[in-house]
Amino acid sequence: MTDTIRSTCPYCGVGCGVLLTPQGNGALKVEGDPEHPANYGRLCSKGLALGDTVSLDGRLLAPKVDGKTAKWDDALQLVADKFKDTIAEHGPDSVAFYVSGQLLTEDYYVANKLMKGFIGSANIDTNSRLCMASTVAGHKRAFGTDTVPGTYEDLELADLVVLVGSNLAWCHPVLYQRLAAARAKRGTKVVVVDPRRTSTCDIADLHLKLAPGGDAALFNGLLAHLADQGEIDAEFVSQHVNGFDAALETARAEDLSLTGLTEADLATFYDMFTKTKKTVTVFSQGINQSSSGTEKVNSIINCHLATGRIGLPGSGPFSVTGQPNAMGGRETGGLANMLAAHLDLENAQHRDAVKSFWNAPEMPEAAGLKAVDMFDALAAGKIKALWVACTNPVISLPNANLVEEAIKNCPFTVVSDLSDQTDTARLADVVLPALGWGEKSGTVTNSDRTISRQRMALAHPGEARPDWEIFSEVGRRMGWEEAFDYRNEAQIFREHAALSKVAGDFGKDFDISALSDISDEDFDGFEPQKWPITAAREGGRFFADGKFFTPTGKANMLAVNARAPQAELDEEYPLRLNTGRQRDQWHTMTRTGRSSKLSKHLAEPFLQINPEDALACGLKDADLAVVKGRAGEAIFRVWITEDVAKGSPFVPIHWTCQTAAASTVSKIIPAIVDPFSGQPESKSAAVNITKFTADWYAFAISANAFETTSDYWAKVPAEGGWRAEMAGSGELDWQAYSQELFGTLKEPMVMVDQSTGLHRLAFFEDGKLSAALFVSPEPVAVAREYVIGLLGSDAINVLAARPGQDVKDPGPTVCSCMNVGRNQILDAIPVEGGATVDLIGELTGAGTNCGSCRAEVAQLIAQHSPRMAAE
Repeated sequence: MTDTIRSTCPYCGVGCGVLLTPQGNGALKVEGDPEHPANYGRLCSKGLALGDTVSLDGRLLAPKVDGKTAKWDDALQLVADKFKDTIAEHGPDSVAFYVSGQLLTEDYYVANKLMKGFIGSANIDTNSRLCMASTVAGHKRAFGTDTVPGTYEDLELADLVVLVGSNLAWCHPVLYQRLAAARAKRGTKVVVVDPRRTSTCDIADLHLKLAPGGDAALFNGLLAHLADQGEIDAEFVSQHVNGFDAALETARAEDLSLTGLTEADLATFYDMFTKTKKTVTVFSQGINQSSSGTEKVNSIINCHLATGRIGLPGSGPFSVTGQPNAMGGRETGGLANMLAAHLDLENAQHRDAVKSFWNAPEMPEAAGLKAVDMFDALAAGKIKALWVACTNPVISLPNANLVEEAIKNCPFTVVSDLSDQTDTARLADVVLPALGWGEKSGTVTNSDRTISRQRMALAHPGEARPDWEIFSEVGRRMGWEEAFDYRNEAQIFREHAALSKVAGDFGKDFDISALSDISDEDFDGFEPQKWPITAAREGGRFFADGKFFTPTGKANMLAVNARAPQAELDEEYPLRLNTGRQRDQWHTMTRTGRSSKLSKHLAEPFLQINPEDALACGLKDADLAVVKGRAGEAIFRVWITEDVAKGSPFVPIHWTCQTAAASTVSKIIPAIVDPFSGQPESKSAAVNITKFTADWYAFAISANAFETTSDYWAKVPAEGGWRAEMAGSGELDWQAYSQELFGTLKEPMVMVDQSTGLHRLAFFEDGKLSAALFVSPEPVAVAREYVIGLLGSDAINVLAARPGQDVKDPGPTVCSCMNVGRNQILDAIPVEGGATVDLIGELTGAGTNCGSCRAEVAQLIAQHSPRMAAE
């Protein structure tokens, strides 16, 4: 029997432990690790479906140079020579690395060492710049270093948890489960601060529908209220905090109308916070992805410092990260304005210490180019050689059209990734096959400073190599053999831990020096541990003792002013676009997009829009809409809902040229950044919205992959094949189009209704349904899950597009974990009433795993129970 391997999930910053059991045929069984302190066995829908994502379909298995397969030796030598020649001719700042929170800590460490210590430039940045940079800047301004004060346990120990700009139910589902369990067990109060009503609001005692940009005003008002109510911890502030008076004076002058909230809602929230000593404020991308994100972070921290509610069990500000190793990247200096081990790049003593430790030839004296600036410099011709590792900036960075053109015009671009078909890899001169999750080994650090192992459970595919090995080999070929002579991940980790001792000697927070002599064997068996890890201390919380990492040893409260989003609204662009994640997808879908299970809930890019805005834009449900900003435009399926406020529509970020070419959100977002952190304002684009006028709409299924060419399309895997939504203009011969779409097939079964313009075609191979196309002049109305389920069967009634009375249609998927459809939930609602989410869970399984769908189940109950009354 194959041994089960303990590892960690590759998705969000929760850092859940997983148990991996190889099945002997390349498949992988994935379960939650009941012993891991992040999740204690819980997994979300994405984690449960990890086994569906490890196939080698579309994987890059050997290096490619100019689109042709090459030998590793030739590809690596070309990369080394191009970077050496560029540096020799144009200087070290003419090259850049753009890396990823998907890298392991050991990968990050080697890349940072190569760029900063040996190439001699600080031009290495990471997609964590798009995620957590404003938190880093806020932490450093307040605490002197990038320290997360608390732990996940604080969510379960708090009496009040305030969630700000955090849809925990969809983006960090396991933390949502832990909070929901604490609420049920001990009555924890929950406040959600979000312009949108999200699934997280299902457990909220108070939902504050904040106006975009109003966060700092909200917390400035709270600081003033705390002072008025005598809730300031005068002793803590006097002994351990600088800047209180200036921060309070600015807070008192704040215009609370910027919050967009009623006086009653403000009073309720302020009263809850004031009277609850054990309060945790959780914040995420709704705070960070803003042109004033750093000020928002500091406005939150100010309230906790002023009341001394920091570093105590159940108390403190808490940033939850978006990526599995965003924290590890910060620890190794993966950001352009940082050194490894939380040391400061612009501190001469710190630079000299790291230079000496690495025995490096030179170190940069100033911060390098942050992500947006890096690609602006690329467009301006200042960057001559670029290396992108494990990320897709053509999709994820704002002003994506400029980013794409910049990479196209770069003299030399390297991409190391799992595929050569991402939007970025397609533009590269050299593409290097890197190992992915389940294939590589190393460490990651989650949002509460817990270091965990990722372990190899699958064989290395083809010629793919770990990222640290690729960077090391290029370093050796550039002439630094000894500095990059690494044998394995454990050796790199020991060096990383030893360097943290240097930071510890400077009085920094990040110190794992007790692990600097860890053996290879102990590294293999490493159990999750929270840093710091020194001879004197392991884990715990920071700052309850009033000791901070600033030059004065005191925390800094900052005088901050609320600022509206920088993208201005006007008559041409009157709406404020919000962006974010959808429940079952991750980043640009290169992993989750492989799972048919994860595509069932929301199978195409959507636009949530308030009914009043929809009416003004001439939209109805299921229409297609063009969302246009000053940087570009994209198309989405219309979803009319009061969950979004008037003037604040919402779209998901995940769709790419491989999954929905006309729906790339980053083409809409302008490159506006926070002046302190460099983080883009991704949630506040000024847009207009119009109906996308199509002559026809179509829904297609096929047992085999197929290419689409229509004006709009969205394609995802389906059980037994693929599915696609399409729309376009002009009159087409649908039989000929079907043959082009699906390839050469036998004559189809056809149904045409000339009076309504409906066309339905089904193709069979050996008597089994292999493909079907449903066309209509309006958005196509078919029972999609039922039709998809007919693939590979005799499907004699497929053109009816709906099941007969003897067949149950599950309806659109609501619960991805347990594969429960909308109709199954409706059928389970008792006609006499009295349904609860827990009862529906007992009857159908919906909501009994990760809980992210419970809010949707509750809405169905509210809308349809008791059904008898409606009938």
